[in-house]
Amino acid sequence: MPGPLAGIKVVEFSQIIAGPFAGMLLADMGADVIKIEPPHGEPWRLNMQFIPLESRTFISLNRGKRSLPLDLTRPEATEVVDRLVADADVVIVNYRPDVSRKLRIDYERLSKINPRLIYCDNTAFGRRGPHSQRPGYDIIAQAITGLMASEGKIVDGVLQYIVSTPIADFATGLAMAWGICAALYVRERTGKGQKIETTLLASALGVQTSRFTWIEAIDAEPYRQFMADLERMRAEGRPFEEVYARYLEFRPRPPGNIYYRTYQTKDSVIAVGCLSDPLRKRLLQLLGLHDIRFDPGYDPQSPEAIEFGKELTRQAEAIFRQRTTAEWLRILDEAGIPAGPVRFTEELFEDEQVIANNLVVELEHSVIGRIKMVGPIINMSETPLEARSASPALGEHTDEVLSALGYSPAQVEELRKRGVTR
Repeated sequence: MPGPLAGIKVVEFSQIIAGPFAGMLLADMGADVIKIEPPHGEPWRLNMQFIPLESRTFISLNRGKRSLPLDLTRPEATEVVDRLVADADVVIVNYRPDVSRKLRIDYERLSKINPRLIYCDNTAFGRRGPHSQRPGYDIIAQAITGLMASEGKIVDGVLQYIVSTPIADFATGLAMAWGICAALYVRERTGKGQKIETTLLASALGVQTSRFTWIEAIDAEPYRQFMADLERMRAEGRPFEEVYARYLEFRPRPPGNIYYRTYQTKDSVIAVGCLSDPLRKRLLQLLGLHDIRFDPGYDPQSPEAIEFGKELTRQAEAIFRQRTTAEWLRILDEAGIPAGPVRFTEELFEDEQVIANNLVVELEHSVIGRIKMVGPIINMSETPLEARSASPALGEHTDEVLSALGYSPAQVEELRKRGVTR
């Protein structure tokens, strides 16, 4: 059966993570995604190459696409783009606001060629405001939106960024694919295309939800005091550890968190997640512990509660160290308490649960051979998703795409000789 976006043509002008991830999600849904990149290859191809023009990062974000290298600064490339866009459904652009216009791939120009076009434009900070023209990557979005500071990972006095995954980039890729699907639905009803704007700034704030929620009745005075202290401490050049300690006073964490955290066991590490009082009480009963948070008159900010929390934490940690992870998983599962082992991502290629849910796919790459990677992240009963092909080699589909646009073999070869394509 065809995927939900079978018959949809996507022209992707993007690089690095957010835009390519969005394009890959659409390709998994059956869309024909034509990736436009410079003749020398987009930067993620060149990032830690293990052979020329192939890298793990590029392969992981560009499966299911066709590659058409174009030097967008050349007028001949503009003609190719115009032919592509004339019958395209979607364009994905991932540049600074000024770049799209310089390359003649801006919405204003392309929508005149094809008024039904869905144009998804991603920037770092948005097209308005004092920072609209600034370049930005995930690490910058983490920094300016509080994501980085809220993690509180400080090494040698320096705040560290979230290194496990570029959360702003991937959240933006999801937002782009979500917006595109919604716009395609609207077009089915109205016949009209439209422009979608996404930003790393919005995505990084959007995933913080409760942290980026201000409630006047309880936040007004603490917020005023914290902002005044923050301004003073920065003016005094105070170390970040001190600033962060003040932040924890502003956004305190309940003392004695034994319910939602990791523990060292006898042989490895286990994660436990209890986000409701019934689950918390069940864990306490299983461990044979008492928590004063459930006693009448409990004040989480009192000195007694803080000291009690420290002791409760020590007791729970000591108990978890007495058994292996496998033993604890059996005990916690029987009690209905959410838990799981801490593992490295690379361990999951052979994991029975991952495999059972079709989350490992094997594909054949035209240059490097067999690869394994994560499969489509959603299932649809009537229009199933599919990882149809590995990421393309640079220029792998040049002849195929250009000939479909009406270029003869001789014309394609001439474009190659001029350096317009590859």
